[in-house]
Amino acid sequence: MPTLTYRDALNQALREEMQRDPNVFLMGEEVGVYQGAYKVSRGLLEEFGPTRVVDTPIAELGFAGIGVGAAMAGLRPVIEFMTWNFAVLALDQIVNSAAKLLYESGGQLPLPIVFRGPNGAALQLGAQHSQAWESWLSHIPGLKVVAPATPADAKGLLKSAIRDNNPVIVLEGEMLYNTKGEVPEGEYVVPIGRADVKREGGDVTLICHSKTVTVALKAAEQLAEHAGASAEVVDLRSLRPLDVDAITTSVTKTNRAVVVEEGWPQCGIGAQVVDVIQRECFDQLDAPVLRVTQADVPMPYNKQLERLAKPSPDKVVAAARRVLYLD
Repeated sequence: MPTLTYRDALNQALREEMQRDPNVFLMGEEVGVYQGAYKVSRGLLEEFGPTRVVDTPIAELGFAGIGVGAAMAGLRPVIEFMTWNFAVLALDQIVNSAAKLLYESGGQLPLPIVFRGPNGAALQLGAQHSQAWESWLSHIPGLKVVAPATPADAKGLLKSAIRDNNPVIVLEGEMLYNTKGEVPEGEYVVPIGRADVKREGGDVTLICHSKTVTVALKAAEQLAEHAGASAEVVDLRSLRPLDVDAITTSVTKTNRAVVVEEGWPQCGIGAQVVDVIQRECFDQLDAPVLRVTQADVPMPYNKQLERLAKPSPDKVVAAARRVLYLD
């Protein structure tokens, strides 16, 4: 299998789906002439032309609404936000139109639309440009939400999202675009709603997604090297729907869990995962489930404070040692 960057895997998914289905089109700020703020749409304008790769004004609410209308009319729009932080301005269309129209039309109006773009903190972009959107969007009935961590999952999940007849949110970790990994060529999809075990283990389950998969994998290596503990790393990949079976299977095997997420602790994705574990695996638990999150503050601009606010392998190791009763 060829090795691709995360951004090139997304580009490959877009190209293949646009070649496969003439109803698929891409719309957003700088997706055409500039080839995408993060170069995800590189080469697509040249191949498909300006009617299928549409540059928009800086008007997130407006072009999100155009996308919703296009999906109602039978097209399959992919709406790119330059960052999900800017999508605050488009929430009315995402939450009140895209998520609700199938229900409110009594099943008459499917909404095959994808909203995608970079999510979470990068490096020193400040509080207004560093927010993790997972729990905001996963809260909404009518939306599906995916957060791929690897180039292969980015390709497979984006292809599945474009083919889905429901609104799908694709959260692309802003620090992942340059990461590399093997990506299957040709027809390759990852089903929405299915987690993936990124590392097998027997002593503690580390549940994570998106950028925190790398954090959890590094923590698992440290636990093996310094504590002799075997950590299983479960990448959720899909946040709505959650793969409850994958979560419960792993926790039933290890009897301990730590949930790692980039977002804030209040009402976070991790809180939902902990609820699943306590309902389905209570009798199998040998320790309380712990969470590792971003600090409960707006993301600092200062480099050192920003680093302290983010989840880290050391924080995950510390939590794992607590549930293993090593400290």
